[in-house]
Amino acid sequence: MLRDPPLIVGNWKMHKTISEARALIDALVGLVGDNFEQGRFTVLAPPFTGLSTVAQAITGQPYLLGAQNLHWEDRGAFTGEISGPMLQDLGCRYVLVGHSERRRYFGESDSIVQKKAAAALRNALRPILCIGETWEQRQSGQMEPVLSVQLTQGLLGVDKHQAENIVIAYEPVWAIGSGRAATADQAAEAHRYIRAQLLALWGEDAGMQVPILYGGSVTPDNIGELLTISDVDGALVGGACLDPVLFAKILRVAAAV
Repeated sequence: MLRDPPLIVGNWKMHKTISEARALIDALVGLVGDNFEQGRFTVLAPPFTGLSTVAQAITGQPYLLGAQNLHWEDRGAFTGEISGPMLQDLGCRYVLVGHSERRRYFGESDSIVQKKAAAALRNALRPILCIGETWEQRQSGQMEPVLSVQLTQGLLGVDKHQAENIVIAYEPVWAIGSGRAATADQAAEAHRYIRAQLLALWGEDAGMQVPILYGGSVTPDNIGELLTISDVDGALVGGACLDPVLFAKILRVAAAV
């Protein structure tokens, strides 16, 4: 997969009030400029409460809007949930599905993740399908089977003609928020395996269209090395995206790779 520059996604998680969100965007724009090339390949994913504010703040800017989750139905009696049409109406272009924190804390199964990915595609949203193994699974030689199941089950029902609308994010669970990113060899091994699975699933033309992002303790110090790895087409950034100075540095490095 060739992408110039790489796709960088900032996942704010449950951080930033509305006023804080506006301040972050203003600071980021001030640091990187409103015409910065990387902006066209940068997705900002604030919490639901900040989506409207961020959408307004990036009007006229090259940044793209993303959401952190969605329900698998387009409407209905699902108190507290957000639907694909609602996100699309707000201007979202991307949405995370299957993040490890959703799987771990909210019991999201591969079946639920698959339904959410389908809902995203149905509503002109690009799902960023998150997959990854725990440290125990990696140590016991289960990394590949875990990734295979999460990938194939999450993409069940998606055909190769939709491949261009899919993004995969490899996020080793043991690296998220731990400050311990995967080594270059570990990331390369996982991304190489995921690419092979995509090629087996959809063939070379479609399988090579899918960007595979790395997520897990991404910082300005390691982003450069990560992006030089074959089949690492971008990054899913957590904590560092909450600091406009750090995130701006990541964007500058990504644009220069």
